Amino acid sequence: MAETSANIPAFGTLLTAMVTPFTEDGKVDYQQAAELAVKLVDDGCDGLVVTGTTGETSTLADEENVGMFRAVKEAVGGRAAIIAGTGTNDTAHSVHLSRQAADVGVDGLLIVTPYYNKPSQAGVRAHFEAIASSTDVPVMLYDIPGRSSIQIAPDTMIRLAEHPNIVAVKDAKADFAAATRVMAETDLLFYSGDDGLTLQWMALGAVGLVGVTTHVATRRFRELIDAINANDFGTARKINFELEPVIRATMTRVQGAVAAKQILKWQGVLPNSVVRLPLVEPDEAEIAIIREDLAEAGMVFS
Repeated sequence: MAETSANIPAFGTLLTAMVTPFTEDGKVDYQQAAELAVKLVDDGCDGLVVTGTTGETSTLADEENVGMFRAVKEAVGGRAAIIAGTGTNDTAHSVHLSRQAADVGVDGLLIVTPYYNKPSQAGVRAHFEAIASSTDVPVMLYDIPGRSSIQIAPDTMIRLAEHPNIVAVKDAKADFAAATRVMAETDLLFYSGDDGLTLQWMALGAVGLVGVTTHVATRRFRELIDAINANDFGTARKINFELEPVIRATMTRVQGAVAAKQILKWQGVLPNSVVRLPLVEPDEAEIAIIREDLAEAGMVFS
């Protein structure tokens, strides 16, 4: 994959998997999406994933997905890599959406392991290869067995790395031994898919993070990644410890998109915390514990 003159991967090193803002009546708010994208890039993101899991892609119509790709591309294209979440458990549908994303001019595609169907590893490989062959846009594989119920086995990933359009992996299974083998035998760029394991992943050889907590602590995550890349592990560990309660608040109490939207509303970044069913906004008990977590990090909201 092409790299910038600063030896930064073309997808970037700090990517936020963006939430999809909605209006009070549940419509996609493209203006808010554009404003959020600008803020994230201003605060240090050099890549954005649009309508991935955190973007509630499973409840968006195709035209809404494409509308989000376009809104974010128009807002920050040229300043950050725009990665479109176009993977589904239907290969033909994923190909269709990927081609639409390519027409918008996105910089990459995030393709999740096909969920629910539980294909064999041969099926997993064929699924990814079909999508990767459908456009010229570089592909980031998304390995998240906690949601898809199946992993991308190391042998499968090594074979997939032979495809010229498959260039990166977002790893959310934290199998460091398997990842070490794949890194040793391929040129795939790994990204942490777990906010709280960014330091560990990058110490192993990952190039960055695709995060959710990065919505609400963008600058601190930028400092973390920069410290790691500067081999300043004392600073990196300090920041990592400071981020732990923020990550806990965002990623462990309720679903990530739900928590991120709630905190962004408290921060005054979004006007509401509306999500689409089957997601629901946090109840009073959940809000209380999220506030307690954030307070540990000095983030207190009225």
